[in-house]
Amino acid sequence: MMSIVFFVSFSIPLVFLKKSYWLVQNYFLMLSFIYMFYLQPTSLFSYLSYFMGLDLISYGLIMLTLWICSLMIMASESIYRLNYSFNFFLLNILFLMLMLYLTFCSLNLFYFYLFFESSLIPTLFLIVGWGYQPERLQAGTYLLFYTLFASLPMLVGIFFLYDVNGSLMYFMFTENFMMNYLFYLVILFAFLVKMPMFLVHLWLPKAHVEAPISGSMILAGILLKLGGYGMIRVLKLVVSLGLSLNFIWIIISLVGGFLVSLICMRQVDLKSLIAYSSVSHMSLVIAGVMTLNYWGFNGSYTLMIGHGLCSSGLFCLANICYERTGSRSLLINKGMMNFMPSMCLWWFLLSSSNMAAPPSLNLLGEISLLNSVVGWSWITMFFISLLSFFGAAYSLYMYSYSQHGEMYSGLYGYHNGSIREFILLMMHWIPLNFLILKSEYCMLWI
Repeated sequence: MMSIVFFVSFSIPLVFLKKSYWLVQNYFLMLSFIYMFYLQPTSLFSYLSYFMGLDLISYGLIMLTLWICSLMIMASESIYRLNYSFNFFLLNILFLMLMLYLTFCSLNLFYFYLFFESSLIPTLFLIVGWGYQPERLQAGTYLLFYTLFASLPMLVGIFFLYDVNGSLMYFMFTENFMMNYLFYLVILFAFLVKMPMFLVHLWLPKAHVEAPISGSMILAGILLKLGGYGMIRVLKLVVSLGLSLNFIWIIISLVGGFLVSLICMRQVDLKSLIAYSSVSHMSLVIAGVMTLNYWGFNGSYTLMIGHGLCSSGLFCLANICYERTGSRSLLINKGMMNFMPSMCLWWFLLSSSNMAAPPSLNLLGEISLLNSVVGWSWITMFFISLLSFFGAAYSLYMYSYSQHGEMYSGLYGYHNGSIREFILLMMHWIPLNFLILKSEYCMLWI
């Protein structure tokens, strides 16, 4: 485990070389491939060290982190081309990757909390430093205050847990909190805000719309998954309370997911639409984790991996259009099929994955979550069906409105994608649709 920390730490001097941009990106890709050999076909903790270790759920999320960080550098080529202080940009991504890596492989709840919060700092720098509009300051403030407001009570909860339990290691967790409602609330709320759950989701669309492409990719790809991962780890502490109280979060999530799907249907900003669709998908993940059953845990993990790749790819597509037209509005990005015909295929492939069409991982995740939530209570069928229907509806709306129709008259000429962009999209789509062939690693980690 430490080998990868050293690998990342020792790449820091590379960042400050004059022409090191693609070198660092190749390093990250190489690290992803090296990391693939760390896979252990067991659900037990392996590679144990003082406070670090891996089980299958950590493995998948770390793999996703390394993969998306290398793709972030690939997508942000304009920062290098325009010399937009790319050295600090790379340093930022390096630090972010290190923090996320340490978050996912910590075996101790306090270390998890520490790195979980530290990953907020480079994200904030990405949004405020490399964002596009002046509103990015407001978006950064939203991100910071929403997350910190929920996290401080959690810190108190962690100290209380240490006082009672004498240990914060995951495998030492036992349930001693039969009636402690306050502990249940503070330990879960931080993760629900991070997910984000409906009603505390306002920071996410704001942050996405103002963030540069790399910020959007890491937000959609990894930072939303921190909440789900944290909940899966700590629910062991509050099982009996969860059985009586989790219905609150399930109801808020399902109703909220449906409402957010309706919001998606009337967005004219491409990035905003994709950001709201993330909220809708994550609400399903929250509902799945909260049912506390096997299908729910596996399905939520699978959907987290699938959504990380799919949403990140969609943001790349939105950014490709934004770089050409200078706008994210669907009113201007119309008839893109005429303007960039080859990109149309990638729009179709990623939009279809977004609505959980086979053979994407999202399909496997959504079927498992459907099993889980309907098994928990058949009444949820109504909202689940609405969620699925509108999920398909807003994906189709996004695809057809951006690709078809009359091309905006201000656009002229013919500019298709570059090879870098096609490779970038391919590296999102291939793992998303081929991992389903090896889905036991997603479904058998408990």
